[in-house]
Amino acid sequence: MTAPLPPAPLLPLADGAVIPQIGFGTYKIPPADTARLCRTAIDAGYRHLDTAALYGNEAEVGEAVRTSGLPRDELFVTSKLWNDDHGYERALRAFDATMERIGLERLDLYLIHWPVPSQSLFVETWRALIRLRDEGRVRSIGVSNFHPHHLRRLIDETGVTPVVDQVELHPWLPQDEVRAFGDAHGIRTEAWSPLARGRMLAEPVLAGIAADHDRSVAQVVLRWQVQLGNIAIPKASSEARIRENLDVFDFALTPEQMDAVAGLANGERTGRDPDLD
Repeated sequence: MTAPLPPAPLLPLADGAVIPQIGFGTYKIPPADTARLCRTAIDAGYRHLDTAALYGNEAEVGEAVRTSGLPRDELFVTSKLWNDDHGYERALRAFDATMERIGLERLDLYLIHWPVPSQSLFVETWRALIRLRDEGRVRSIGVSNFHPHHLRRLIDETGVTPVVDQVELHPWLPQDEVRAFGDAHGIRTEAWSPLARGRMLAEPVLAGIAADHDRSVAQVVLRWQVQLGNIAIPKASSEARIRENLDVFDFALTPEQMDAVAGLANGERTGRDPDLD
């Protein structure tokens, strides 16, 4: 067996918890493959697994955690509440269903997956997550795909600030406003689709930087994420790529290279704008 890589650094959250800076994403991984790939990631050195009710693979992520051979407190597990379950009581029931599927006593991080402003229920939903945290059923609570004005409503109306905002973030969409708001309010920014669903791999600027470091383009983008202070959750389906995505902590981009990556920003999304729900 190939030796594991050193685990990703642990970043402190505002509530006193810590989160591994690189996680393994499971979006669109079929349930039949999820437990195996999660165990491959754990064996490679990952300590952070990201799933969601929408993904249909919470049970398999839980299986990978239970069969990993590691103490439970060495693995960080995130799941998310889907749009159909907004509202106080519905959110509580949805969390119960997630925990039944995942088969763990406690979740490390639970997120509202999208704000769905057309429903205007995300503040009420957030109050349910606060209750779950206060009852000790989840260690930390946060959101996903929230713009700063959505975050401001949560803070102003409940007095409780999310510890994480997981958003689409890559060189085309660096989310400067989200990151600045997060920095000002103690909210960690976490990148989903950190490689723009693989579309970053064809960027010539990134290929040039990768050649300078004898690294892959994916490693350059993930290193850029790390140097910005972001959490990132890349997905991969082969052992080699899974390991490659974690192996980004023994080199650094120069300030000039960071500027070159920043120059790729054009606002292009691979997913939808959260305000358009």
